[in-house]
Parts: sequence; C-alpha cells; structure tokens
Amino acid sequence: MEHRQLGRSGLMVSEVTYGNWLTHGELTGREQALSCIRAALDAGITTFDTADVYAQGAAEELLGAGLQGTRRSSLVITSKVCLPTGDGPNDRGLSRKHVMESCEASLRRLRTDYIDVYQAHRFDERTPVEETLIAFDDLVRQGKILYLGVSEWTAQQIESALTIAADLGLRSRIVSNQPQYNMLWRIIEPEIVPLCLREGIGQLAFQPLAQGVLTGKYGPGQDWPEDSRANAGGRAPSFINRVLGRELLSSVESLRPIAAASGLSLAQLAIAWVLSRPGVASVVVGATKPEQVKENATGAGKPLDEDVLRRIDEALGDLIDRDPAKTAQMMAVKPAWAGSRS
Repeated sequence: MEHRQLGRSGLMVSEVTYGNWLTHGELTGREQALSCIRAALDAGITTFDTADVYAQGAAEELLGAGLQGTRRSSLVITSKVCLPTGDGPNDRGLSRKHVMESCEASLRRLRTDYIDVYQAHRFDERTPVEETLIAFDDLVRQGKILYLGVSEWTAQQIESALTIAADLGLRSRIVSNQPQYNMLWRIIEPEIVPLCLREGIGQLAFQPLAQGVLTGKYGPGQDWPEDSRANAGGRAPSFINRVLGRELLSSVESLRPIAAASGLSLAQLAIAWVLSRPGVASVVVGATKPEQVKENATGAGKPLDEDVLRRIDEALGDLIDRDPAKTAQMMAVKPAWAGSRS
C-alpha cells in the first residue's frame, strides 16, 4: 500500500481508506465488521474513515474496537460532525455546542485521545462559519483533533471558510475535502478541484465504486446477487437504486475489456481511475467481506495511461455528470442512471 500527502499538509494517508458508511452497524454484524477491519490492516491500509451519524454511533464503536491493539500513531482516523445524531434541536449542525459535544462522544466511541482529521460533514446554513471554525480551532489547540476537513461543501463555501479563517487569524486550516467522486460522478472537477489544488486541499474521495455498480456485479437484465447491497436491508438499497438503470449498467459492461487489457478487475479500474485524478490523496472504500477489502486495496498503485482514460470517457459518454450545482445532492442523478431491473 502506497501513501500520499494530504493536500499541502504533512499528513500521509494510505491511497485506499477503509470507510464504514452503510456497513458497520447496518449491513454487517460485529464479527464480520471486525474481520473486515483486520483485513484492511493486513492489506496495509492505515487510514480509516467514519462519522458520528453512521449507524448512530455504532460504526464508530465498531471501528474503535477493531483498531484496538494497533499502534495509534501508525493510524490515521477521520470522522465527521454535522448530520443529526438525535432528536434534540442541538443534536445536529455545526454550532459550537454540537461540534464540541460530538467530538467528545466520537473520541469515547473510537477509544482514542484524538482524531486525525475531523470533518464538517455538510455545510450548516444556520450557523455562522466563524463559530464553526473557532470551535474546530479550539479542538486543535486542545489536541483533540489534528487537522480540519469538510465534506460535500461547494467551492464557494470552502473559499469563504478559508478567507474567514485567515481574517480571524486562526492557526488551523482546512486541509481535506471528502466528496463523492467516481468515473460517473465528476461534479467536483469544474470548480472544487481547481480551488483545492490552488489552496493545498487534498481529496478523500468516497463512493469510487458508485455503490458497487462499477464493480460489474450488477448486470443489465440480471437478478441482483443475493448478498449485494441492492438486496440488503437498511438504507443501502435507496442509495444503490440511483445507479441501476439498464443504460448505465450496459455502459459499465463496456468497461470490462478496458479493465482486462490493463490487467485489472472492474473494481480495481474504478479505484485506479479516481487515484489518477489531480488532487486525490485517497479513495474511501467500504466492504462487507474481507475479500472485498483485499481486492479494493490492490486497486492502489495502478497508474492508468492517457489512452485508458480516453477509452473510459468514450465508454461512459453522456452518462458522466459534471454539474457542480449537484454538490451534496447525491440523489440528483441523471434519469438514465436509474431504471427498472428488466
């Protein structure tokens, strides 16, 4: 497993990050989750991503349990705050109260003294950005978090936060952005990527496999695998149904010979594609089985030449979405992405 610098910070992250959104506490039992974490460590993955809202804290608890016994300084743990974690009026958002309290709760669940990268999970329209940035800066001064990040913010929101932090003279600065990013969903490319390259902010890209669709496991006109997310309980089907249209699945099949010519599986091709993009430090990939972790990890360190990148673009054509207005609107997919199974 190779490592990359996170933006212009000095922090090194593994090219593949193990994430537990929609898996730990939802799709997998405790022992299955712990076996996936062990497989990630065995594969050389050192960066682990979670959030307070994932399975309402259960995902953080499982990650904390799975990482026990591993030297803390060898790991990079990232978590997030903003989305609702309870029914109370202060159980959400980026107010100082919620940020400080959520950080303490995440530290307890993760069984650690500090979080390496603490990210604002969404932009909070009701809280002044100054309040949020000062709260984050105070957590850095207290040693409870080391670096700041955001997730699913627009370029304008990121740029404004950078300006405000500079005007306030804060010592801490945003060093990471965690967007949805894959061969199909490229909405960060027109505005966010240029800004982040200029400002030294690295991308921790999630959903590089588009909920598993880019692995090729969902064939057009075929029944979905019994153990797949499409047939799972919980929230997983609502997300993957966005990308089960016949036209999209047929286009994914056309990527198979491109992957084979490169000596890669479709999953490895999808991960290698994201890692080939400017400014990407790591891809965040989840798994429900240890063997999936191993295959995903081997997608790192696989450079793609310009001819392969061109053929991918030609295969996907008009299905590629580059509309920056869809930031934080992951359900707003093109009509051709969704459809019936037959």
